Amino acid sequence: MDPQPTGDPQSTYDRIATHFSKTRQYAWPEVESFLEGRSGGLALDVGCGNGRHTEALAARTETAVGLDLSRGLLAEATARARDRGFADATAFVHGDATALPVRDGAVDLAVYVATLHHLSPRSARVESLNELARVLAPGGVALVSAWSTAHDRFDRDEGFDTTVDWTLPGGETVPRYYHIYSPAEFETDLGESALETRRTELSSGNCYAEVEPERP
Repeated sequence: MDPQPTGDPQSTYDRIATHFSKTRQYAWPEVESFLEGRSGGLALDVGCGNGRHTEALAARTETAVGLDLSRGLLAEATARARDRGFADATAFVHGDATALPVRDGAVDLAVYVATLHHLSPRSARVESLNELARVLAPGGVALVSAWSTAHDRFDRDEGFDTTVDWTLPGGETVPRYYHIYSPAEFETDLGESALETRRTELSSGNCYAEVEPERP
């Protein structure tokens, strides 16, 4: 039987926030490629972690909002914004991806990367995609990613639940829940949501999708 979520994801990431942040300094190339040539008024980074992608969004929009469930990671993101000079264009908000504290149709540009796969059950993952669709403006666009069975560390074709340990300095391990998506399952969940998929790809063991809100 595949593992079920253990513990509270907020407390898990609060516990590892400082060390986790030190290993996450640069924006993913896939995110940088997605953002190239794009701009807007309001940007949203869902599951912002230490703010590395919020920083990339802030360089291209008037205001970038980073949202995360972990207050520890939000503290790391706030410090990064202050130290790297993008605090004036950024707000960091504590919140849940399944209930975004953002008004309808407000977001021009969003990234939702490396977070969807931490949600359980499936209904929560699809609801988070619906929330992303709700806050995107007409003409708004987002990049969504999740870990995939295509990653070379996995030897399965179907999506599954698992835990992946984070090792802290000193050797303590902290288990983190993941739902590992098959590419077909990823596309199915996107199709079940109120998002319209522009394109999908596999890169570095992750599923990616460029999405927009469904048109009326």
